[in-house]
Amino acid sequence: MTSPRVRKIADRIHVIVAEMLERRIKDPRLGFVTVTDVRLTGDSQQATIFYTVLGDEEDMVATAAALESAKGVLRAEVGKQLGMRLVPSLTFIHDALPESARALDEVLAKARESDQQVAAVREGATYAGDTDPYKKPREEALDEEPDEQPRPSGPHDE
Repeated sequence: MTSPRVRKIADRIHVIVAEMLERRIKDPRLGFVTVTDVRLTGDSQQATIFYTVLGDEEDMVATAAALESAKGVLRAEVGKQLGMRLVPSLTFIHDALPESARALDEVLAKARESDQQVAAVREGATYAGDTDPYKKPREEALDEEPDEQPRPSGPHDE
């Protein structure tokens, strides 16, 4: 569990890095980057910055290289704006959450499609047995009174 102070610093680092990437870092290798999350250790010495890139694998590799080269400038700006004595070191990690979400969406779409196919097959289907499979008491047995059946005599009867 992180303290409110650490969470506040992490949120501020998130904003600073996102603004720097949008306005001040002019690396041509930098693709369309979105900073998704920042996690800070409890002692505020390590900041892990999660990001996503719009594009293919080549764009991701180029963006990772651009972020690695801009790490010093970003750390200096974070230290300047936060006014901390010890500025946390920055580590950039590509966030795989959007790819995982996309894979889950594809699986859910396949499940929805198979459900629709089953529903289409079910439309004109009928039951294999009777329409009402439950046993009911016979109507005529309820109307008549049971006949008095003679009791079988046994060795103990007399």
